[in-house]
Amino acid sequence: MKIEDAIGSVLCHDMTRIVKGEIKDAVFRKGHVLTEEDIPVLLSMGKEHTYVYEEDESMVHEDDAALILSNLCINDNMTVTEVKEGKMELVATCDGLFQVDVEKLNNINDLDDIMIATRMGNLPVKAGDKLAGMRVIPLVIEEDKLNKAKEVAGDMPILKLTPFKSLKAGIITTGNEVYYGRIKDTFTPVIEGKLKDMGIEVVKHLTSRDDIEEIKSNILEIKKDNIDLIICTGGMSVDPDDLTPAAIKSSGANIVTYGAPVLPGAMFLLAYFDDGSTIMGLPGCAMYEKHTIFDIMLPYVSAGIQVNKSHIKKLGYGGLCLDCPECNYPNCQFGKGV
Repeated sequence: MKIEDAIGSVLCHDMTRIVKGEIKDAVFRKGHVLTEEDIPVLLSMGKEHTYVYEEDESMVHEDDAALILSNLCINDNMTVTEVKEGKMELVATCDGLFQVDVEKLNNINDLDDIMIATRMGNLPVKAGDKLAGMRVIPLVIEEDKLNKAKEVAGDMPILKLTPFKSLKAGIITTGNEVYYGRIKDTFTPVIEGKLKDMGIEVVKHLTSRDDIEEIKSNILEIKKDNIDLIICTGGMSVDPDDLTPAAIKSSGANIVTYGAPVLPGAMFLLAYFDDGSTIMGLPGCAMYEKHTIFDIMLPYVSAGIQVNKSHIKKLGYGGLCLDCPECNYPNCQFGKGV
């Protein structure tokens, strides 16, 4: 009805006012009783008519629908905001690895009049980060459509946030040039800094010559201390003196992959011991490039999530770092192929 005829009526949705550079917010909230003084404000907002809500048991209001959609998404370590203008959002309550069931998300968004938008999955997030937003398009929606969304989602939420753990790491620097003091070790400080950013404590650091048995011995020496993550730096290419992959294999670790479709980081090695601890072989690019496959894989280790070879192979799509003059990682395409 015309707003002049709606004085005394109750608004059934938020009325939003937008002034460029100044405001985008609801001037009148759902449930507000319209008064004569409200008419000029609504006209200035371009609102000459308002809906009159007639209750229909087969229809669901946008606010209630947003709550239903949020319940399809919310999982442990997340909280939901209050509904505003028919929309709700999910926010992280801890630091962790965020993941999305993309197939279910796409199938839900394929339903008419329903939308759920998420941030990219397979990325680290911090407590307070926004994870997803959801709403329906019309003011009211058929309950049957929401029931279809529930069927698509099934019993498990479509979002997951796995908290980061307090882990201990050991680093093995390989190379005769470092062992004999011919050059300064500039690799270890880079790795220590990235581990610190993830809350991982480096408790042991050894340096090894280019010798399979010596590298293997150092790996086993570190492993005796119940270390969660062992990182071997250097010795990962095809040169005859690069023996780190062979040493890792001989240590008894189960190799997931030696090589990955990621640049920088193609000569990366990932393996797990039978007790679940992780060992990585990092190529030299992890020392001088801002972000490499190490940055992509480290959050999985920190969250205690093992990956398989299929996961690694899917990294090829989006696995080319564009080496932007101003790096915005992880807010870019790098490493988002899974």
